[in-house]
Amino acid sequence: MKRIYHIYVCLLLGAGLTSCADKLDSDKYFKDRMSIEDVFTDETRTERWLANAYSYLGGENLEVSTKDNILFCFADDIYFGRGDDYVKFKTGTYDENWRHSWTPSYKGIRQASIFIQNIDMNTDLTEEERIDFKAQARFVRAYYYWLLLRRYGPVPILPDEGLDYTDSYDDLAYQRNSYDECVEYIVSEMELAAKDLPLERGANQASRPTRGAALAARARALLYAASPINNPRPSDADKFSDLVDYDGRCLLSQEYDNYKWARAAAAARDVMELPGNNNGHRYELYHAGAHEDSAPGYPATVPPYEDGDFSEKTWDEGGYSDIDPYESYRSVFNGTLAMGENPELIFGRGANQGTNSLVMMVTRQMPKSLGNGGNLYGMTLKMCDAYYMADGSDFSREAFLAQYPKEERFVSEQEANQGVYPHLREGVYKEFANREPRFYASVSFNGCVWPLLNNGNTQDYKDIIDVQVSYYRGTDTDGFSNTGAFLPTGIGIMKFVHPDDSNYGSIIRKAEPAIRFAEILMIYAEAINELEGSYEVESWDSSTTYTLSRTTDELKRGIRPIRRRAGVPDYTDEVYGDRDLFRTKMKKERQIEFMGEGQRYFDLRRWKDAETEESQRVYGFNYWMTEERRDDFYTPIVINDLPTAFSRKLYFWPIAHSELKRNKRLTQNPGWTYSD
Repeated sequence: MKRIYHIYVCLLLGAGLTSCADKLDSDKYFKDRMSIEDVFTDETRTERWLANAYSYLGGENLEVSTKDNILFCFADDIYFGRGDDYVKFKTGTYDENWRHSWTPSYKGIRQASIFIQNIDMNTDLTEEERIDFKAQARFVRAYYYWLLLRRYGPVPILPDEGLDYTDSYDDLAYQRNSYDECVEYIVSEMELAAKDLPLERGANQASRPTRGAALAARARALLYAASPINNPRPSDADKFSDLVDYDGRCLLSQEYDNYKWARAAAAARDVMELPGNNNGHRYELYHAGAHEDSAPGYPATVPPYEDGDFSEKTWDEGGYSDIDPYESYRSVFNGTLAMGENPELIFGRGANQGTNSLVMMVTRQMPKSLGNGGNLYGMTLKMCDAYYMADGSDFSREAFLAQYPKEERFVSEQEANQGVYPHLREGVYKEFANREPRFYASVSFNGCVWPLLNNGNTQDYKDIIDVQVSYYRGTDTDGFSNTGAFLPTGIGIMKFVHPDDSNYGSIIRKAEPAIRFAEILMIYAEAINELEGSYEVESWDSSTTYTLSRTTDELKRGIRPIRRRAGVPDYTDEVYGDRDLFRTKMKKERQIEFMGEGQRYFDLRRWKDAETEESQRVYGFNYWMTEERRDDFYTPIVINDLPTAFSRKLYFWPIAHSELKRNKRLTQNPGWTYSD
């Protein structure tokens, strides 16, 4: 029984074969030498082993986090300030050995595999507990493979039964499986896990996977398999045919298969159709009720646009007439809802994050002068401009400038007192008026209000409550000055921020939104849009068969809930009738809905859009301007402090030289080197 434990320590983990014996004495939870039987016949040690298998989901394996843990939250939507790390990341000038999740992922895989192989010997646990624990381990093992695949591309799939560590070096070397083989493994493992995972868990186990989590991760993997990076159209000029294994076999699909989209759509439906309490289904988008009262940090509901459709129906009827879209969206992220209270949170790390990284993220988003924050994490002008107007139309700076004469572009005292522009106070640029609710829940624009309600509990900062932030140049602002941090685009981030949050007081813990139901709906809409013809696809458990084809009704099934929770009108018939136009709108919808959640970086790569989108120069407002020259502040300029570039090799993260040296059958990703 010891053999299994030895092998997974040694294989592909960043510990050479000569150090395996030492490694056995220093595992995270088992400091003293003991046998596998000693571990798995003891209930406490068994549970600790499973906890250790989860533990590698932290650090570089988080999905929403600060730059200290992961870089992938920062694509072309948000940035983490100037400095060497940002420049290296955005220009692709880092080397092959910089910031990896390979080793911790395979450590987690090893821990989970040993657990699956040995849990049944524990008679202290009930049969029901053993089944659940094994399913959890199966889920987390497959999830590590998913995280590896998304980052590095195809990776080696290790044998479940373990290997003999006394085998030769060559026998212990494993080459990479193909992208489709990795996906099929993840899909099959998630299906097995789903059979034994419960539909729901109690509050004290909210961060443990459920059946929905397994099926949602499965849907995500199938979407990536269907996306252009691994499912190229015949007309695609670059199919990454040079991404090969040790034997020269191409690891990415070279031929287009429309059926992959059908499988992704069916997998999303599997999650959408799970039984539960929300109108008969397990998951729904969270919504907060409309309210007329107003208080600092909790403004009265701004009624969404009267579109003659959503505005005529309540939420239960399929509309938005009785909800507050602003509060509905921001509450999903800012800690208002505990994990178990959020009907759209399918999987999140919770306490598995260790130190709550989202607390640190908010700390770095907060203005320094008002909230004692870092004033480091900001938004690009490209992202700011992507948000829709309240009526669902695209924002146009040219149209704004044409509509308002120069002397009328800032909210006057009279307009502020009359509430002409909800969400805006006196002196705010009207370019920020009449935007969709997600904008106000996500963007810290110049002159916006930071509630900072916890400042009221302090003696020194009790008067800094419900105040406007200033990003103009000046010594008493959060804009550019000769000392201190500033946002070079003049745009900050409000997403994840609770009204109570202040670094002078305290910051509320937030659950990581690793997989939300909004993503499942978007997966369904994206996959349905790409279907050519009709497909019959069985559900995950073969209990039913879905008939899938591209119809307006099916597209609306995915998109309309997203739009109505956001408080914006549905797409037009023209959009639904045009596959290319819908695809463009869908990409923008994902950009807005998932801003700052780590999705954008990988979306651009699976769509093969990164070379276009990430090569564009970063624009922002003119941070050199003082309030006396406020008109000039809003003239977009190139932000040279935030350089960017893109080359083909940046589609996949490089494999570290140390891993290539340990396993001679590993191959490097295109454009990266094999040795120093």
